[in-house]
Amino acid sequence: MRRAAVLALLCLVPVGAAGCGLGPGKKLPGGARLEVTRDFGQSQLYSASVPSIRKDETVMRLLESKRKVRTSYGGKFVDSIDGLTTHGSGGRSDWFYFVNGIEASVGAADMTLSPGDVVQWDYRRWDATMHIPAIVGAYPEPFARGTGGKRLPVRLECSAPNSPACKTVQQRLTAQGVVTSSAVVGGSVGPKTLRVVVGPWSALHTLGGAIGSLTRGPQASGVFATFNKQGNTLTLLDQVGHSARVAPPGSGLVAATAEEGSEPVWVITGLGNAGVQRAAQALSQQRLRNAFALAITPSGDVRLPVVGG
Repeated sequence: MRRAAVLALLCLVPVGAAGCGLGPGKKLPGGARLEVTRDFGQSQLYSASVPSIRKDETVMRLLESKRKVRTSYGGKFVDSIDGLTTHGSGGRSDWFYFVNGIEASVGAADMTLSPGDVVQWDYRRWDATMHIPAIVGAYPEPFARGTGGKRLPVRLECSAPNSPACKTVQQRLTAQGVVTSSAVVGGSVGPKTLRVVVGPWSALHTLGGAIGSLTRGPQASGVFATFNKQGNTLTLLDQVGHSARVAPPGSGLVAATAEEGSEPVWVITGLGNAGVQRAAQALSQQRLRNAFALAITPSGDVRLPVVGG
């Protein structure tokens, strides 16, 4: 059933599509980074950077140049990378990929790379959801270089613009060369704008849209954590979307999600001011690398979904 659905939507979902592509074009400076992970970015299997890419370089060609890849259905489905085969234990695991932390809308052979892109292939279960629109593991992408080689406007929305958390997020983005504009939380925005929303969940819980999806589980948001509607409980979920633990007071969350047709929304939030400040301080390449989402508890970071109890 899973494979039939993928084959029917090869041009709509980013599961391992392959193909012949065009011949090599001229080299472009800026390179690209390839990450191969499993279990929602919890385990790194391979990492490499290339100093330059060809003008017509595709995600699939980059992968095949570095790893052993086996495909089926005329090269339109990735069966394995380095021997790790789709439909593993229980028949519910497959390879998915992201470019600059965004789930791609076309197959890997049709996704052309741009200089500086970060590509992450992840082998994961899809019991809870096939669709994860955005992840945080390519930070500072997509803010620094955008998507498709085009930088996008970045809008910072803080529930309390003078709060330490808002200032921390602004400083972290500025340090990465990201120019932001400021706006009120929840204001109207065009479809080609990246939003970073900062505030305790108690100040955000009445918002709808992509942010509101964080109360409805991974099928709605792609994030393996849920807040209750009152904004005072954060539940961390396991790989199949079940409750694994309840985060203690003062915990934060860094997550990304998106509505169909819109660019990702990053949410820097938490339980109270202490929680959102912890989340703001986690905005770094080292702590977020390859993560799908990150919960920050008083005792340390928890990559989501929770794996191993």
